[in-house]
Amino acid sequence: MAVDFIIGRKIGMTRIFDDVGFDYPVTILEAGPCEVTQIKSVDKEGYTAVQMGFLEKSKRHMNKSEKGHCDKAGVSVKKILKEFRSSNTHDVELGQTVTADIFEIGDIVSVSGVSKGKGFAGHMKRHNFSGGRASHGKNSVMRKAGSVGAGTSPGRIWKGSRMAGRMGNETVSVKNLQVTRIEKDKNLLFINGAVPGAKNGIVYISKQ
Repeated sequence: MAVDFIIGRKIGMTRIFDDVGFDYPVTILEAGPCEVTQIKSVDKEGYTAVQMGFLEKSKRHMNKSEKGHCDKAGVSVKKILKEFRSSNTHDVELGQTVTADIFEIGDIVSVSGVSKGKGFAGHMKRHNFSGGRASHGKNSVMRKAGSVGAGTSPGRIWKGSRMAGRMGNETVSVKNLQVTRIEKDKNLLFINGAVPGAKNGIVYISKQ
């Protein structure tokens, strides 16, 4: 099978033990089942890719364009649609079901997701600033950002300066994560390490 990627959902974290008795943290991901909703080609779209759908959508929430798009593939309307670039789409079939069977224990994967939103945060929490000195005559500067630029030239704040602002809620990719356990009957992947996002968050898993 040419498909080496899948859409999943973060279940949570736990720990598992190896044969020696050492434990290590793992993230449990529900990987699929997904269905191929579209295969893009160079002739039509100008590039090759595979579009995949995950989680069924209720009839009261779907529209005609979504239904018509999925009817072409012979699948039900999906909540999540994600396109994966792939140079080899010859072995992929429209409407094909993709499950956790495409992974094996020991595979190295990359997982992308939306990180937890943490609201408005100060510069120390957001950018790991150390703050000002707490001794030698310093007063009320312990959690200050310090100077933000020259006054005469350029006489303004440079764009992109690291300041307080909204933290989190960004697309984050974590590479070099190892698959340590697979429960194929439940489509569960156990990934060694942390994965971005909160519980029940949508993640995109790709082999490296």
